[in-house]
Amino acid sequence: MASTYLPRQIELGSNSLEHLGKIAVENGATKLFVVMDAFLASEGLNYDVKIKSIVQKQNLAVTIFSDYRGEPTTDHLLAALDSLLKSNADCVVAIGGGSAIDIAKAASVFAVNPTLAWEDIAAQNRLKRLPLLAVPTTAGTGSEATKVMVVKNMKTEIKMNPGHKDLVPDVAILDPLLTKSLPSQFTAYTGLDALAHAMEAYVSTLASATTDNYALNAIRMIGRSLPKVYENGANVEAREKMLLASCYAGIAFSNASTNLAHAAGRPLGARFNIPHGLSVALLLPFVVEFGLEAAAEKYAAIAVNLGEEDTGERDQLAKQAHKLIKSYNDKFAIWEDALRYIDLEEFKDSIPLLVEDSFSGNGIVTNPKVPEACDVEHIFHSLLKKLTQIAQIQTA
Repeated sequence: MASTYLPRQIELGSNSLEHLGKIAVENGATKLFVVMDAFLASEGLNYDVKIKSIVQKQNLAVTIFSDYRGEPTTDHLLAALDSLLKSNADCVVAIGGGSAIDIAKAASVFAVNPTLAWEDIAAQNRLKRLPLLAVPTTAGTGSEATKVMVVKNMKTEIKMNPGHKDLVPDVAILDPLLTKSLPSQFTAYTGLDALAHAMEAYVSTLASATTDNYALNAIRMIGRSLPKVYENGANVEAREKMLLASCYAGIAFSNASTNLAHAAGRPLGARFNIPHGLSVALLLPFVVEFGLEAAAEKYAAIAVNLGEEDTGERDQLAKQAHKLIKSYNDKFAIWEDALRYIDLEEFKDSIPLLVEDSFSGNGIVTNPKVPEACDVEHIFHSLLKKLTQIAQIQTA
């Protein structure tokens, strides 16, 4: 039997954020604790002022927390939790990218489970938490629809990613107007992360008919919409499709798991402070190549849903899926951007540790072809070779 967990309510469309106060009240809220990306509260955007105006129409008190930068850490969580407890809020709202949503998820849990250990989260029968509403401002992580959260432990420098069905937010509000200001490169990083979520869920050994449906719909929308929003961020229709695709991909991988690109991308991102979507995008072509023969039929379907003509030639279409993924990295300057973060000599020296850490989390046994350490090492060396070639071109 395959169980599927997703938000109880999904609101989609321009200006859907305006319904936040009403939705919060419907979920029993009287005081809101809002985790918001700092740039959204900056001069020019002023979403902190806008949110207060929206929710005060419903006579809701609100506390806004935006004291964090980059990907979520245990330090960020402790600061958020302290602010949440002082506010006496009875509902948590996340407005931002995956970092905001993951901090909000963790805060909503630990506010009512102060002695709960991270490693015990997955084993809980029911995971008590405060009501949780998620408003993504990027189309990538899918965190608004997932039963996982990722927080970096600042003592061990390891990204913890516990999962539990009760981590799925109660409500996801998908307003494409919130994503219009995202720069083209981060649009690419987050969009490729969503694509990786959908692809890995589709080829996962835990895939079901339900997750396949969400994954293929996400892949189809991303193939049609990501190039459009990369070229023109003001394309609201394409932005909306990307938000919906990201949410669908989140539902798919949350229930079917991601695979090797995420398992290896996690330590790579942590080691070099690389944006999550970029680290996954760097590895995805090599991971697809590794598992191509083991899931040829599914990779062929991926190629068709990305826009390739269905010729019925399974193996050729599967290879075309691999070529398409590589072409996205070329088109969106993924290789070049990586060199802003990665020192190649340090990368080379770090490969043994990166390989070891790749096996410490989820995504290995669900890969269509289960890798051994030597396989993951080869993938990292393949990436190193590619980045070395790009660096040589840049300095020629």
